[in-house]
Amino acid sequence: MTARSRASWLGWDRGVVVLLVVTVLVGGRVSPEFGSATNLGFVLADIGEIFLVALPMTLVIMTGEIDLSVASTTALAGCVLGRVWHLTGSMPLACLAAVGAGLVCGAVNGFLVTRLGLGSLAVTIGTLGLYRGLCYALLGDSTVADFPAGWTDLGYSSVPGTQLPWSTPLLVVLALAFGVVLHLTRSGRWMVAIGQSAEAARFAGVPVARVKFALFALTGAVCGLASIVYDLRFASARPDAAVGLELAVIASALFGGVSIFGGVGTVWGVCAAVLFLGATRSLLVLRDVPSNALTIITGGLLLASVMVPVAAARLGGLWSARVTRPPAPAAASET
Repeated sequence: MTARSRASWLGWDRGVVVLLVVTVLVGGRVSPEFGSATNLGFVLADIGEIFLVALPMTLVIMTGEIDLSVASTTALAGCVLGRVWHLTGSMPLACLAAVGAGLVCGAVNGFLVTRLGLGSLAVTIGTLGLYRGLCYALLGDSTVADFPAGWTDLGYSSVPGTQLPWSTPLLVVLALAFGVVLHLTRSGRWMVAIGQSAEAARFAGVPVARVKFALFALTGAVCGLASIVYDLRFASARPDAAVGLELAVIASALFGGVSIFGGVGTVWGVCAAVLFLGATRSLLVLRDVPSNALTIITGGLLLASVMVPVAAARLGGLWSARVTRPPAPAAASET
C-alpha cells in the first residue's frame, strides 16, 4: 500500500471520531433521552460483545487475514458455559470452560491457516458452520436459563454509583491493552509489517506463522469472554446466540480505519466506530425505527469503509498526477 493510501486511512479514523461526536450532538437534539446516563449505560451494554471481539479482529485484519467464525465461536463458547454449569454447578469453572472453548476454536482456525496454508476466508466460512452445528449438538433446541441470580445481575445491573454496566471496566482495560500492544510494542510492529508484506516480513526475521496463529487463538479466547458477557446479559445460553455478530464486528473494524488489505489501522479508530454503531442503534430505537434498519446501516458502513478510502486514494493520485504533470512544450515560433 502506498504512502498516500496509508495517509488516507490514518485520516479516515480521525474522521470516525468526528462523526461519533457529531452523532452524539445531533442525537441529543433529536431525542432528549439520547444523552441521558441511563441511555449511555444501555449503549455500552448493547455493544459489549461487538466491542470485545472487534479488538482482536483488528489485529487479525491488520495481518491481512480475517475471521468470519467469531459469531459461531461466541455461541459455541456460550453453549459450553451452559453445559458445564449444568454438569458441575460451578459458574467460575463454566466461565473458564467458555474461554477455553473459544481458545480451542481460534487455535483450530490458526492451525488450518498457518500450518496447512489454507486461506482464512475459506477456513473461517467452514468453521462458521461447524461451530454453529456443534452448538446444536451440545444443547439441541433447548436453552439454559437457570444461571445463579448473582451472576446474571452482573449482566444487566450497573456499577454502584453509576449507570455503567459491569462490562465497562473489562472493555476499557482490554481496549488499553490492545492499543498498547499494537502501537507501542515490537509485536505490534510485526503485525503492521506482516500486513504490508508478509514475504518481506518473513525475510526480515518476523515469525509470520507464529504471530498469525497467536492472533487467531487470541480472537477465540476473547470470543469466549464475549460469550460470558452475552449469556449473563440475556440470562441464558442458546445455540442461536450472537447471530450476525461477525458482520457488526468486521464493519466496525473496517469503518474504524483498518485496511482490508492489512498493515494499516488503529485501535482507537475501531473503538470510535463501535461506539458510533452503538449510538446509531440507540438513536434508531428511540425514534421507533424498525430494527432491520440497523442491518441496512451496518451493511452500508461496511461498503463505505471499503469503497470510500479506496476512491479517495485514487482521486488523490489522479490529482497529484495532474498537478505534477510537466507543461506541454510551446509551439515553435514561425520564421
